[in-house]
Amino acid sequence: MSHQQDGELASAPSSAQHPVHVLREYALLADGQRGALVGPRGDIVWMCAPRWDSDAVFSALVGGGGAYAITPADPRFVWGGFYEDDTLIWRSRWVTSSTVIECREALAYPGDKRTAVLLRRVMAPDADAHVTVHLGPAAGFGSEPLEELRCEDGVWTGRTGALRMRWRGGGDARPVRAGDGRALAMDLTVPAGSSHDLVLELTDGSLPDSPPDPGTLWLGTEHTWERTVPRFDESLAPHDTRHAYAVLSGLTTSGGGMVAAATMGLPERAEAGRNYDYRYVWIRDQCLAGQAIASAGPHPLLDDAVRFMSERLLEHGPKLAPAYTPTGGRIPDERTLPLDGFPGGRAIVGNHVNAQSQLDTFGESLLLLAAAARHDHLDADGWRAAETAARAVAERWQEPEAGLWELDDRQWTESRLICVAGLRAISAAPSAPAARTGEWLALASTILADTAARCTHPTGRWQRAPDDDRVDAALLLPGLRGALPPDDPRTAATVQAVRTELDEQRYVYRFRQKPGPLEDAEGAFLLCGFLAAMACQQQGDTLAAARYFERNRAACGPPALFSEEYDVRQKQLRGNLPQAFVHAAMFEASTRLSQPWEAGR
Repeated sequence: MSHQQDGELASAPSSAQHPVHVLREYALLADGQRGALVGPRGDIVWMCAPRWDSDAVFSALVGGGGAYAITPADPRFVWGGFYEDDTLIWRSRWVTSSTVIECREALAYPGDKRTAVLLRRVMAPDADAHVTVHLGPAAGFGSEPLEELRCEDGVWTGRTGALRMRWRGGGDARPVRAGDGRALAMDLTVPAGSSHDLVLELTDGSLPDSPPDPGTLWLGTEHTWERTVPRFDESLAPHDTRHAYAVLSGLTTSGGGMVAAATMGLPERAEAGRNYDYRYVWIRDQCLAGQAIASAGPHPLLDDAVRFMSERLLEHGPKLAPAYTPTGGRIPDERTLPLDGFPGGRAIVGNHVNAQSQLDTFGESLLLLAAAARHDHLDADGWRAAETAARAVAERWQEPEAGLWELDDRQWTESRLICVAGLRAISAAPSAPAARTGEWLALASTILADTAARCTHPTGRWQRAPDDDRVDAALLLPGLRGALPPDDPRTAATVQAVRTELDEQRYVYRFRQKPGPLEDAEGAFLLCGFLAAMACQQQGDTLAAARYFERNRAACGPPALFSEEYDVRQKQLRGNLPQAFVHAAMFEASTRLSQPWEAGR
């Protein structure tokens, strides 16, 4: 099939036609190996391929090139959408001046390690649907143009950087200019009562000889999601609990690693330099998620968390890094791309966490392993990992480190107390080695005594560090995890201080950074809000627990995705999306608040 020469090509839609939106309007498509964000104009403006931490092939979200949009031809429309129950299959829905149009969207699930398969089905429920389609993949955050375009039997193939592309369903598309490269564009009409499938494949390997059948891909994706997500009918909010499990499943690779978020560079606060790359696996986040899942039962995500963490711990021992790439490698150094970035932020690749030490990761690892042991899901390698983590705590508990919030190096109270909780939990776990439990309990007592002597505030609560007397919402965690009994006066006083000093409309901030309103320094941390809900439940205040839970559960957009921070005044999401540990905390709170508090569950 012949096409126009470059000089005769029409121009692609300008970047202004793929504008960024507020974060609450983006939905996530994910298959475990990578994820994509789709906006209200049917615009996929973010996807990295072939892996989470690869360069983006659609990066308009952070000012780069590349987008894939299916948009109503009628410029007057309103947007809506929803996830099909217990899946990450998204339905974009537009009401125009004359009809209703839907687009079913998903990454084929489970995902292949090297090949992304993006499914889009345009549907016309009542009347003919007229949409415009624009496909312009550009690898390397937009630096690699689409080349070698060919169309045979209605199927387009091409290349962008190291990625090969194949697109089925766009046989009527025409090449157009897109910056310094090319894109494909077409006007599509779908007759009333019918649908039209578009299947995009992107791979750094070899494509199969023939394009996959859309119907087969959809059926396989539906059935896999059906097998993946349990019911959780006994939880406080079953529908949202299942959705959280689906999100965490979508963020978890076949190797067990769960990325902290699908995105990078989305600012937590405008023009404050607080934008990071979260497309990596944080050991702490993985442990928090595994413990959350364990609260509901021995579901596969628990085993995934144990496997990924144990492999890293056995490989690196006391030198365990706080975070790794999804394949278990070292995270690259942080650098800024020459892009505009998301409004208010910068396009940051890599993360400075690669140079940090975080003591609490060893305590959280022990808590995760203990949770697995309670469900009889801890094998010999898991017990070896437990011994390694306990040894690391013994060697390093007196060292300054970055702590849960990854700040300057200090002897953070929360890190020490969570190690106490981890040592006590693993000692009490079924099949714990008798020869070690006495040693572990003695170490826990030593750390607790030293921390109590240096980090107890004059009011009786815990303070952040020996040289920092402020309260910190992170200090809710040790009480929840069993560092001390729920009725210990320091636990109760800490819960009360967090509620008194860090609460704003039942949203909870991490700590007070400066005088004045809490919101002047940062957004509320949704993780902290769910921790407050569980802490109130543990203290017997079920009404306060429900209020915190419901308030923070609602801090999302129509796709029910949580970011790390929430702007209480503007009701906006802040930071990378979706933040895995917030979904994990919502999951755990929903499970725990559905019944009386039980330590160690």
